[in-house]
Amino acid sequence: MSTHTGDEKRLERRGFLKNSVMIAAAAALGRAMTASAQEPQNPAPAPEDRKEEPPTKEEPPKKKVLLDKNGREYRVCDMCGGNMYKEAKTWTCEQCGYSYDE
Repeated sequence: MSTHTGDEKRLERRGFLKNSVMIAAAAALGRAMTASAQEPQNPAPAPEDRKEEPPTKEEPPKKKVLLDKNGREYRVCDMCGGNMYKEAKTWTCEQCGYSYDE
């Protein structure tokens, strides 16, 4: 059995943790150095080499329409995650009752 007192165990543990942190930091630094050395260095193309593309008109992203098993459109409630259905201009959650006007 071990004859260490509480203070000696604490010192041994601290030393172990300190050394393991140093080893982990050295390993991380070594990985970072090798990763940066392996990246190919491609020079940026000169301004003459760049092809100018005509400005494109960006289309707004289309919202995906969600349909339940009955074919009714629904949204996901911000509060509880339940289904919200539209009645007139108001979306109302069927679980928590949260609603907002469109």
